[in-house]
Amino acid sequence: MKEFFVYTALRVLLFIGMVGLVLGVWTLLDGDGRVNMIWPVVIAFALSGVASYFLLNRQRDAFARKVEERAARASAAFDERRAREDKE
Repeated sequence: MKEFFVYTALRVLLFIGMVGLVLGVWTLLDGDGRVNMIWPVVIAFALSGVASYFLLNRQRDAFARKVEERAARASAAFDERRAREDKE
């Protein structure tokens, strides 16, 4: 469960950082100081998604391994219960 929270927290921080970066660049290029928040958020969402693919690879792999281990344990427990039920 720790891996889930670490990966999710890093994704959120990356998104917030991208929003700040996009808003900063947008205001520098626009000049009048007014910013419609929709487009910077959409651009930041896309950029943070691409960046997280490369930057958070290790955390994503750790999370995937944990999910696979948990699924394997659940499957083994299910098979054990089914085998016990078949014997009865």
